[in-house]
Amino acid sequence: MLVFIILASIEILSFLVLKEHLYRISKLKFFISLIVHFVLSIWLWIMLIRVVSYRGSYDSPDNIRNHLELSGLLCAVVFPRFFLIIAHYSGKLFRFRQMNHIRWLTSAGMVISFLIFFIVSIGSIVGRFNFKTEKVSIKINGLDKDLDGFKIVQISDLHLSGFYRHPDQLQEVMEKINNYQPDLIINTGDFVDCGWREFDRSDTILLKAKSRYGNFAIFGNHDVGTYFPNASDADKASIILNMRQLIASSGYTVLFDEHTYINIDSSKMAIIGVSSGGRHPLITHGDIGKATKGLDSVDFKLFLCHDPNQWEEDVVGKTDIDLTLSGHTHGMQIGIITKNFRWSPSKRYYPHWNGLFSEGDQYQYVNRGLGVLAVPFRIWMPPEITVIKLVAE
Repeated sequence: MLVFIILASIEILSFLVLKEHLYRISKLKFFISLIVHFVLSIWLWIMLIRVVSYRGSYDSPDNIRNHLELSGLLCAVVFPRFFLIIAHYSGKLFRFRQMNHIRWLTSAGMVISFLIFFIVSIGSIVGRFNFKTEKVSIKINGLDKDLDGFKIVQISDLHLSGFYRHPDQLQEVMEKINNYQPDLIINTGDFVDCGWREFDRSDTILLKAKSRYGNFAIFGNHDVGTYFPNASDADKASIILNMRQLIASSGYTVLFDEHTYINIDSSKMAIIGVSSGGRHPLITHGDIGKATKGLDSVDFKLFLCHDPNQWEEDVVGKTDIDLTLSGHTHGMQIGIITKNFRWSPSKRYYPHWNGLFSEGDQYQYVNRGLGVLAVPFRIWMPPEITVIKLVAE
């Protein structure tokens, strides 16, 4: 009820701002802004009612999509209106005796509000599907000659409900992956937001991505029922079981705190994978000791862990793992990426938030994800396909 009261108050106050600021100056501008205002309001209230009145399974792709759309509208519509209200009524407070408002302050608030709306809209319509490929060559000291030039394609954090009603975009990613002719495809987790139903029929699309030596995946913290509301242990066990089946039907071998091997000519590579659980800041990591137990002597060790912070905690300087692949951060879906400069607020929580990192002869690459979570936009933080090439040094 409180949410409805707050939203209704913002509706009324933002209408009054438009009336006080525009009506006497230009009735045409006022009526145009009023039409836009009411169209966005109707859209917002429809989505709010859909979310509040939903009674089906929480992890249905339609329900998660509705939550995404509502959060996007809150960011693109409600927040700018709130900002405009603050700007306008601050001006009225300073001009209280004159019973007027500071016009330039309200005008500035309108411009900034429009810019927020525009940026969020572009991030939702274009940014979230602006797939970028990061090509990375990693020089490995003493790399076996049969692994020289070995190509790994990594994707991560699909959050498939974000592709609901956008199957062509997911299909485009699979086609791009196949065009790179990978030797290995790795998915470092978070296929969904909270439950297995979000998969819908996406497994039939994911299955189209092929590699020479197979596709391998791990569970992210969203894949194990962490965020399913009021999930019991039995519910989480069911989610994990169904997720394993769906990921397998998508063409992946799922590594759940375990390892496997692939042979590349006369060379042997170990692929080690652990699952993640919990939620920030209490992310739990799979047991790397269990995952590597009984591991044979191999020419190269590849480790898959969803949370990039696990590299510092469990891997570097404590194991002889050559390369670790992670995801999880999304680059917080907002930041700056240019040819010479990268920044994201996620750096505060994840020092290795995106890109290649090394310490001695050990490397980690962190993928910023393909999908969206919580909000349906990416602002200057494009979704990523990573193509990693191993090179003998």
